Parts: sequence; structure tokens; C-alpha cells
Amino acid sequence: MEPRHNRSKQKLANGEVVTIVSGITHPDDIDTLGPIGFDGIWLEGEHGWVDASELGNLTRACDIWGMTSVARINANDQGLIYRTLDRGAQAIVVPHVNNAAEARNVVEGGKFTPIGKRGMFTSRQGLGVDNYFDTANDHTMLIVLIEDIIAWENLDEIIAVDNIDVFFVAPSDFASSMGHMGDLQHPDVQEKINDSLSRIIGAGRNAGALATNENAAGYVDMGVKFLMTGIGAWVETGFNRFVANTRSS
Repeated sequence: MEPRHNRSKQKLANGEVVTIVSGITHPDDIDTLGPIGFDGIWLEGEHGWVDASELGNLTRACDIWGMTSVARINANDQGLIYRTLDRGAQAIVVPHVNNAAEARNVVEGGKFTPIGKRGMFTSRQGLGVDNYFDTANDHTMLIVLIEDIIAWENLDEIIAVDNIDVFFVAPSDFASSMGHMGDLQHPDVQEKINDSLSRIIGAGRNAGALATNENAAGYVDMGVKFLMTGIGAWVETGFNRFVANTRSS
């Protein structure tokens, strides 16, 4: 067997835009979204219920549809990083990465030697793959969250760390760390977010952002390659449109 294709990693390598959807908590829902064409599913293990016992079925559903399983964990812990990969995730999202040492810790936990120190285990993705340990690093995707003002202050050293696929600027915690909790549109917050994205892109690295129907085109024009969107707003928009149509008739 060959390693399972990581659609999102390959698209980034091709310079294409990657679309990820969050808010999915069941394999059947992943199946429903499969034909739509998203590049990956964001599996929420920091603020959501996803844990190791659920990851096997969730990541298998992603594999069926060729979508990248993107698992956010709740701590920058090497053991947690590689256990999540062992359970089948193709991409790891690590929160609150605020300096180069913390970024390097992500790489050490997420990559096998000689790049990192990931524990030697075949993992679900490696079953039946004879050369798994030789090829796994090429198919594993590492994403760090830039979500504190201190990360903005240390951004140049963070984005200089190799083997990280995406530097994702997360707006909510970013705003809170600046003293503007809940005010994502505050001019100072937006200035720092846009500056972060511009510096990441300017350094030749892949920037990630939380996208909506309203801001997605602007981010793409800026050069952002990794867009995550939540399903909740889409459901609300579709429902409101449906209700409006019933009343207009």
C-alpha cells in the first residue's frame, strides 16, 4: 500500500488555496460533506469533544473522501502531538505558539527522525505501508496558531522555523490578548492580524486565516493559502434564506 494522499498538503505545495470546514463532530456528517469538495475537516480537540477514542472513525471518514483530517489539540505537548497522528490525523493544529522554541517543539513531536523526535509507531495511517517511516514526514502536516500578541512580537523567529506547513492567525484570542475581548474588528486588532499575515506571506511561508463568505476573497487576494470556515454560519444563512422564501410565497 501507498501512504494515503494528503490533499491539503499537496495543494499547498502546488501554491493552491486550501479550504477547511470546522464544526463537524460525527463521521456520518463527514460523509455528507464529502461530495461537496472541501479539502479537509477541522476536528476540534481544544474546545470541542474530539479525543483519541473518536479520532479513528473521524479520520477514516476523511480518508474515504480524500479529505485531510485536521486535528486541533489542546497543548503543545510532543506526546499528544504524535499520539494524535498515530490515531490517524493527517494534520495537527497546535495552539498558542509564541516563540521559536515552542514552534520547534511542534516539529520535534510531529516528525520522525532525522527531522524530529516523534515516537516510533506505525500509526493507523501506516498500516500496510512498508516504507511508512521513510515517507510519513512527507505526508504529515503541521499547523501552528499565532493567537497572542506576544506571538506577533516574536513572529519573525517563529516563521523562520522549518517544517511547519501553515502559520494560522487566530483572531479571537489575538483580540483578547490585546485587551479587546470579543472585538475582532477593532482597528488595532485588524492591523496586527493583517500585519502578521503579510509578514508570513512575505517570508514565503503559508498563512492561514479564519474565513467567511465576506472576507475570503480579500484573504486570497492578500495571498493567504489556508482558509478555515465554520459550518454554523452557513447553516444559519441557509436557514434564514429558506424561511424568507417560505414567507415570500
